[in-house]
Amino acid sequence: MFELLEPICLVTYFADECNEELAALGHRTYWDGYFASRAAPLGRVPAQVVHAAFYSFAEGEAARHIPSAWETIPPEASLAARERGSAASVRRILGDELADSPGLVRAADLTTRAATSAPTEGRVNYAGMRTLPVPSDPVARLWHSATMLREHRGDGHVAALVGARIGGTEAHVLSALEMGIHPPESFGRIHHLPKERLAAVMDGLRERGLVDAESRFTDAGRETKQRIEDLTDELAAPPYEALSPAELDELITELEPITATLVAAGSQ
Repeated sequence: MFELLEPICLVTYFADECNEELAALGHRTYWDGYFASRAAPLGRVPAQVVHAAFYSFAEGEAARHIPSAWETIPPEASLAARERGSAASVRRILGDELADSPGLVRAADLTTRAATSAPTEGRVNYAGMRTLPVPSDPVARLWHSATMLREHRGDGHVAALVGARIGGTEAHVLSALEMGIHPPESFGRIHHLPKERLAAVMDGLRERGLVDAESRFTDAGRETKQRIEDLTDELAAPPYEALSPAELDELITELEPITATLVAAGSQ
């Protein structure tokens, strides 16, 4: 389900329409719009709360955008712009024939049922999304529900990371190693951080035996990463329990051509 739904969500970050909508509101940078719109379901919380909920950003990154991004542009406006732009991207990439098809409507209905059926306890970002109205337009509803499930999975991933005592920057290091990026400090999500900070993270991972002297996975590090991913999958399952096996099969069948089209476009 992650592989089928993730390309639907990625239009928010890779396609132009969402960024254009947020820029039209007055957001000066991509990251102003990102934090203003993604954090909006949490309410006007301090930067420390956004930092805790998002987990993987370096100390101080959220504070560069929150609450300043909300001071002249209401969170609700940023949220609406994100939905408009994302739905417009999905429709453009799919084309009217697929976007208006009965299969997409059915996929949207089943995804929405799954996305609105899981417990919210311990799922901060997911709980925030659950407070929002579900769009009536099928394309917007599919994007919205896929994004709810993405936040649900993300909350579970954070829980798995916390349980394994892996911080946000450390998680990026482990992901970089899994992708074959070496040195892992060159990974795009962390390469801009101060060298002292990255050195301290790598030293900590070495002390725990998760990476070796050459900044590569040890067996223990690889096992830790896999254990986190397995638990993330396990914790992501509850929403789909709302669907019968036949409905889950139907959802997969209806999503496959949608996802294939989005993947072919790079969700751009």
